[in-house]
Amino acid sequence: MGTTRRIVPQSLKKSIRVSAFGGILAAALLAAPAIAQTDPTRALAELPGFDFSRLTQAAKKELASVLTDEFDYCGRPLTLLASLKKGDACRHTKRLVGFAATLASEGSPATEIINQLSKYNQGFAKRAALKPDERLCKGSKDAKVTVVEFADFECPACAAARPLIEELAKSRPVRICYAPFPLQSHPHAVLAGQAALFARDQGKFWAMHDALFDNQLSLSEGYIKQLAGKLGLDAAALGKVFAAGKYVDELNASKEQGKAGGVEMTPSLFLNGRKASLPLAADALQLMVDDELDWVAGNNGWPKD
Repeated sequence: MGTTRRIVPQSLKKSIRVSAFGGILAAALLAAPAIAQTDPTRALAELPGFDFSRLTQAAKKELASVLTDEFDYCGRPLTLLASLKKGDACRHTKRLVGFAATLASEGSPATEIINQLSKYNQGFAKRAALKPDERLCKGSKDAKVTVVEFADFECPACAAARPLIEELAKSRPVRICYAPFPLQSHPHAVLAGQAALFARDQGKFWAMHDALFDNQLSLSEGYIKQLAGKLGLDAAALGKVFAAGKYVDELNASKEQGKAGGVEMTPSLFLNGRKASLPLAADALQLMVDDELDWVAGNNGWPKD
């Protein structure tokens, strides 16, 4: 009589290999992927607090793979699917599952979703020791979450992120701090950064911040001086600042602080020193802040709901 061999998917082998929770969990993992691969609708149906009915069949398949291949994000010895079925998953896990559904609906494959959310989840243990300039901050000093943005006034992506950050400040109790990170590839970035710090010393940083971004495509030394004059600042004095490079060392120090924290591009955001790794979109920013608020409330851990 021949021997029957059971073929186990590579992703499942990895889950079983790294699991330290015993045979019962391994058996559950064997059963769940089979359901998800043959009938993702069945795997996702009737999960408390979720409605995935609007997802396409392809998106449901990718999401089901995520839920059966990943462990609960708050550290319980359960797959995401099992944790959700119990009905007592933590808020952090629920948020990430909801975000996983969004990514799946946008066409992201399960492997990409898993990698992105795993990287994000692991980021809570790594913090950069940032010291933002309080004169470049707005919002309550008692805020539980401080968002530091390393940005460049000539960076198109930074201009696109600006309304998202402003909306975040309105919707969540955060403190927003700007950290200059002028890029060499932008010819007027250092001039704009100096103008912002010059305005800071006159108590008008945010006014200059907004003016520079509003006129991002027109920045030049002469035009920046005009902006300063419109804000009631001494344009001639700013010209002397440019000539002397008065704030260049401070700008470089800000860049070095960013590089030490892991800044590789602009804009880069940090929430209480934790580098933001999710896409800069309104829902992702709110998720990251809500998670950080929970993390702080749980004394650097996930509180039980």
